[in-house]
Amino acid sequence: MAWRLKLVPAKTTFDFFKHQWITFSLSIGMIVASLICVAVLGLNFGVDFKGGTTIRTESTEAVDVAEYREALAALQLGDVSISEVRDPSFRADQHVAQIRIGAREGEEAVTPEVIQEIEEALKAVDPAITFPSVESVGPKVSGELIWKAVAAILAGSAAILVYIWMRFEWQMAVGLVAALLHDVIVTVGIFSLFQIRFDLSIVAALLTILGYSVNDTVVIFDRLRENLAKYKAMPLREMMNLTTNETLSRTVMTATSTLLVLIVLLIWGGDVIRGFVFAMTLGVVLGTWSTLYMAKNIVLYLGVDRGDKPKPVKKASEFADIDA
Repeated sequence: MAWRLKLVPAKTTFDFFKHQWITFSLSIGMIVASLICVAVLGLNFGVDFKGGTTIRTESTEAVDVAEYREALAALQLGDVSISEVRDPSFRADQHVAQIRIGAREGEEAVTPEVIQEIEEALKAVDPAITFPSVESVGPKVSGELIWKAVAAILAGSAAILVYIWMRFEWQMAVGLVAALLHDVIVTVGIFSLFQIRFDLSIVAALLTILGYSVNDTVVIFDRLRENLAKYKAMPLREMMNLTTNETLSRTVMTATSTLLVLIVLLIWGGDVIRGFVFAMTLGVVLGTWSTLYMAKNIVLYLGVDRGDKPKPVKKASEFADIDA
């Protein structure tokens, strides 16, 4: 028989509701703390949200992000993001980069004089470099992007709510969306606490987190629905524990395999995608936690309609056996 790696035994009997008030209170506490962090500390918005200038460069020489960053460091530009742009349509000797520079305090965008200094600094590193386009993002556009990002997250959550409501029970839909909002709010709170740059790539990560968390929770709810029909007399708490234990191996394997890839990208992926990968890593950890300890608690509290539960047999009347 072939040897197989097992992270979880074939059969487990963990009681996920043993300390339900502690785990649920911890989740609520994290949500409240995250909201306070965002209200007090705010977010460290990137160029996408606070305005600035994007410079597109092109050269016949390979892009060296480290050299570009070192050349611009002396200018003390503040928030600078440099990334190489790759496209199959590019020529073999066409190397493109994108430089995003946040606007300074009191300014809508980088001034022409500063742009001139940036171009001269980059030309000192690569004489063949050219600047096909320079675009500025003002605070009005940035404000619109913030509201569109919030609207995208809320719209995604609302669509998931409707889908789960139609597929399962409304109690499960409420529990799932509460768990999703927990994952997003706590992730944003951690970004606020450590003042990590928050840009559109982080919004993309938050939307990806919604999809990941839904995937794991739907599997458990689908098995729960099967067990509701299979064990009609079993108390809901015991049934939810049984269901979670039955799907625990899948939950752990999915989270572990995803985290292995994310940790590799977090260490060696480079500065350009580090914020996105960090948000995804938080989302996987928080999504697994909320699936096991938050969504089910809400469903247990709200209860599930078990109209197909067999009715108790009425006790026979004491006069039933008396002949007329």
